[in-house]
Amino acid sequence: MKTKVLTANRLSDGISVWLGANGEWVFSIKDAFLARHEEAVVAIEAAGKQALDDNRVVDVNVIDVEETASGPRPFRLRERIRAEGPTIDYAPASPARVSQAA
Repeated sequence: MKTKVLTANRLSDGISVWLGANGEWVFSIKDAFLARHEEAVVAIEAAGKQALDDNRVVDVNVIDVEETASGPRPFRLRERIRAEGPTIDYAPASPARVSQAA
């Protein structure tokens, strides 16, 4: 069985979140609870359903990840973008970088 994590979007602001080992929603996939067996998957699905019913999150999904030295990495591109951010630098951080882009 592939390792899985539970992801969602926080209802209050749409931010991507992952279910942590303590049962709280965390902002980094590196802090997500890793479900390595079927019983754990059932448990995170139940936690996600409860959070959805409580109107804390939306778009709740169990996703497949690979365990790497730098932490869990989603297999699907959509989920990698949610975890790692956009694939392009669309908002340069400094005015100097803005002038370089022009």
